[in-house]
Amino acid sequence: MTARAADRARYDRATAQLDAPVAIVDLDAFDANADDLVRRAKGKPVRVASKSVRCRALLERVLAREGFAGIMSFTLAESLWLARSGFDDVLLAYPSADRARYAELAADPKLAAAVTVMIDDPAQLDLIEAARAGGGEVVRVCLELDTSLKLLGGRVRIGARRSPLHSPAEVAEVARAVARRPGFKVVGIMAYEGHVAGVGDAVAGHPLRSRAVRLMQAAARRELAERRAAVVRAVREVVPDLEFVNGGGTGSVQHTAAEDAVTEIAAGSGLYVPRLFDNYTSFRGRPAALFALPVVRRPGVGVVTVLGGGYPASGAPGADRLPVPYLPEGLRYDPQEGAGEVQTPLLGPVADDLLIGDKVWFRHAKAGELCERFDTLHLVEGDAVTAAVPTYRGEGHTFL
Repeated sequence: MTARAADRARYDRATAQLDAPVAIVDLDAFDANADDLVRRAKGKPVRVASKSVRCRALLERVLAREGFAGIMSFTLAESLWLARSGFDDVLLAYPSADRARYAELAADPKLAAAVTVMIDDPAQLDLIEAARAGGGEVVRVCLELDTSLKLLGGRVRIGARRSPLHSPAEVAEVARAVARRPGFKVVGIMAYEGHVAGVGDAVAGHPLRSRAVRLMQAAARRELAERRAAVVRAVREVVPDLEFVNGGGTGSVQHTAAEDAVTEIAAGSGLYVPRLFDNYTSFRGRPAALFALPVVRRPGVGVVTVLGGGYPASGAPGADRLPVPYLPEGLRYDPQEGAGEVQTPLLGPVADDLLIGDKVWFRHAKAGELCERFDTLHLVEGDAVTAAVPTYRGEGHTFL
């Protein structure tokens, strides 16, 4: 029996009394992935990206482990909810225009001490100031640096379109703008190198493309390390007591941790290890989060149909954004139908071994987005479900 076949047998036994669709997290794999992130971070604390987990119980579990500290959140409403739930170090990774939540933040000493908001433009300070509604608490601010690699005099740009702040002078100028405003304090710098951390460098069947990605990422890492260090020096001239410099992502943990200027690493997807992390040479994780769909039809030889399945991930549309049939091995989508809203046909000789009611296990393309489809994660240890915990959705929250 292969390792994957053994996992399938375990998951089927563990969930034998549960009807599909059902989602699980294999805690042995989850904990092993957490240990791997800490190992690669080389002593620097790992801040957990909540959008990649979207389950309070699992955020608590990982933050209880040595080597993890703080949360990187994705909306202001989520940040306040987490702070009220007892998490005392929440960095909002994206600028917000949520005026009502800014008013809550500025009026509550506990929230103001626990939550740091993200900006990359003084106009965002204007919005926060106008939203205060009399709240006088100091708002903690983090400045986001654009990590994109610019070539040929800026005519070629590689990287996500996030912050407009690219040079040390630009970041330092915004730091001065914050310093001039009562009621705000710069406490950190963040730089997410998505073109390094979030792009696989070993795409199966594409050796030339993979080599090009590796060359690009090596150049990007060198350029960013030098520029990030210069940015930190420039900002420290304005804010000598800067608390943290955050960088990285699951795919670049060890590279970012090697930079002296970086004080903490951000990562989250590496806990679940979705399918997009199969194409990396720098690390190998264990798939921890999966979902199962039930076989409801057998249309013909070599075909079964499962209920549901149309769970695409965000990003540029493409086949790599679809969940992948994982267990049993050997199933694939019908190219004429793909993953369907209500039903999904699956092809392959192994389909003839599946019976009505059997489970087919899938891996989602991206990590936390799986939790937007399920209210509950069933936690598996060995071949038993030992707990069932709510996702954000299960607690009544869909923050985006």
